Amino acid sequence: MFINASDLIFGKLMLLHLVYHADYVTPLPPGHRFPMPKFGKVYETLIRNGIASVDQFYVPEIATREMLTLVHASSFVDAYLTGDIDPKIMRRIGFPWSPQLVQRTCTAVGGTVLTAQLALQHGIACNTAGGTHHAYADFGSGFCIFNDMAVATRIMQESGAVERVLIVDLDVHQGDGTAAIFADDPTVFTFSVHCASNFPFRKQKSTLDIALPDRLEDDAYLMSWTHLLPAILDDFAPDFVFYDGGVDPHHEDTLGKLCLTDDGLLRRDHYVFAQCAQRRIPVAGVIGGGYSPDVERLAARHTILHQAAGEVMRNS
Repeated sequence: MFINASDLIFGKLMLLHLVYHADYVTPLPPGHRFPMPKFGKVYETLIRNGIASVDQFYVPEIATREMLTLVHASSFVDAYLTGDIDPKIMRRIGFPWSPQLVQRTCTAVGGTVLTAQLALQHGIACNTAGGTHHAYADFGSGFCIFNDMAVATRIMQESGAVERVLIVDLDVHQGDGTAAIFADDPTVFTFSVHCASNFPFRKQKSTLDIALPDRLEDDAYLMSWTHLLPAILDDFAPDFVFYDGGVDPHHEDTLGKLCLTDDGLLRRDHYVFAQCAQRRIPVAGVIGGGYSPDVERLAARHTILHQAAGEVMRNS
């Protein structure tokens, strides 16, 4: 059950609440360019580097068909869950269909739902997956099948826990699926800061889009949008924030075209969490995109999100 956001009390909470499931990792064909093992490595890195301990993690339940169809067309959901899906649709997504992939997909959505619930209860929480922002209501794209933040948003709204949701998407790629899903919904504000020349090449209209030039570095990147977030938080006054902290703006990312450093990512993530915490708005972080053949380095980069969230939580 979701609690009402107005009942939330921020305090000196020392431990960040985190979500992970072993099913976040599923086999893909050899040489596949999606770094599936990174999800398990994120979990391992958080513990090995002392960012989190095992007792901080919660295990999600799998998202049900009823949850998924709050956002997604029932025909698309049923075709994917049963495997009766057009191979052309799966090629657009970028994965070969398998029962294991279905389990992984629905578990990851369930993970973001649980992360939202924990954020409502404790102020800040983070998933170790999530951010499937290229998924539209009736099709998937760009390694995204179901839109986890959209599903979790609708579940919270249906339960009465929240009314207004802000989605802050700082992945290097525009959150086109999220923008399309909520295009005509004034209760959801979609804020996407992305590289203009990156995928998707046909952009959607978010509530607010900041399209950046290639090769932007830390300071210029932060200056391009940090002055806008406080005004959005104050004027839109969301009951809840989802934060997609993709690390693909990093200069080493193989599918990004920006030039952030680890320090730039940390400053970015810390700013988002701190702005929400200052206003006592619950915020759920998801890891978003990140691509590299060096999965260990990539996983460590993703844990910057959790490091920043933990620091803000301890100081709230």
